[in-house]
Amino acid sequence: MDFDRRDILLSAAAALVAGSSGAARAATGRPFGYAIVGLGQYGLKTIIPQFANCAHSRLAAVVSGDPAKAARVAAEHGLPASAIYSYETFDTIRNNPDVDIVYVCLPNSMHAEYTIRAARAGKHVMCEKPMAISVAECEAMIAACKTAKRKLMIGYRCHFEATNLEAIRLASSGAIGKLRYVRSEHGFVMRDPSLWRLKRALSGGGSLMDIGIYALQASRYLTGEEPVAVYARESTDRSDPRFTEVEDMIDFTLEFPSGVMAGCYSMYSANQNRVLVMGDKGRVELEPATRYAGNRMWTGRDGREQEVTPPATPHKTQFAGQLDHLVQCVRTGNEPIVSGEEGLRDMRIIEAIYRSAREGRRIQLGAKA
Repeated sequence: MDFDRRDILLSAAAALVAGSSGAARAATGRPFGYAIVGLGQYGLKTIIPQFANCAHSRLAAVVSGDPAKAARVAAEHGLPASAIYSYETFDTIRNNPDVDIVYVCLPNSMHAEYTIRAARAGKHVMCEKPMAISVAECEAMIAACKTAKRKLMIGYRCHFEATNLEAIRLASSGAIGKLRYVRSEHGFVMRDPSLWRLKRALSGGGSLMDIGIYALQASRYLTGEEPVAVYARESTDRSDPRFTEVEDMIDFTLEFPSGVMAGCYSMYSANQNRVLVMGDKGRVELEPATRYAGNRMWTGRDGREQEVTPPATPHKTQFAGQLDHLVQCVRTGNEPIVSGEEGLRDMRIIEAIYRSAREGRRIQLGAKA
């Protein structure tokens, strides 16, 4: 994935073409075009329908290894044949001025490759979480986008979700006093052993790399701090055919500089979607906390005393907010609130969590030994 001289020259030329078309769109306020890479369940059923809720974004192209599916989706959304790409022809997207941003909705192990190829093609990038399967890959993605002078944003949709935003506001405002403890539990029952998420080569890990990243993220954005140490334990039934390659449940504790502790769980064998943040004067509880819709929140002294309806956000849905945010960042030159550096921070912690579970000891973050 290293840049050679030819790649750098092609990236520069593509960036000039993309920059001129993007400048024209910014001047007119026209929606920016997204290419969706990967027409699996998430890209096809979750992301593509959200363009109807966007003010500044539209579907401009699709990339798939299934020609028939790609043609069908393109026809359904009024896209020309020239807006259909395979994984082999993906690099020619540099010649399509209608595509401003590439959204990578592929298995985790493919995130780095397609982010780097998109940057080389002169396109800005939205990449699904987890950002990649290693710190080294995250660093390579950031470097590629910086070299190409393109924006990189990670799909942390909860930063645009009304309930989570209100919980952040309450936690940071002092409304529940000095923060003392966060509880963040995320899991679901993974039933199909054939899914790519259970193949280490594609996923990079099990529940932690999938649903566990919500537990990790919630702990970080609710405290507003970065953890300084982690201790983790794993519980996996290796006789279960679902878990021959990846972990089922991980229990990890994060220590923060202020003294706040966060107890987190991720699991593939039970349904849970809950976040609790406690201060010395009260608490905020979200359940469900991070679903696509229908999240709920309560406040109280030591229980669910009052349900809270969060203020409406400027965008129709959390997904529309996410998609349009990157467009606005391209227009203004600002960095996304969930940039590649945010994804890198999570991956550094995830690697430490796995190390702690493997070695059975507390790992100080930032330490080499």
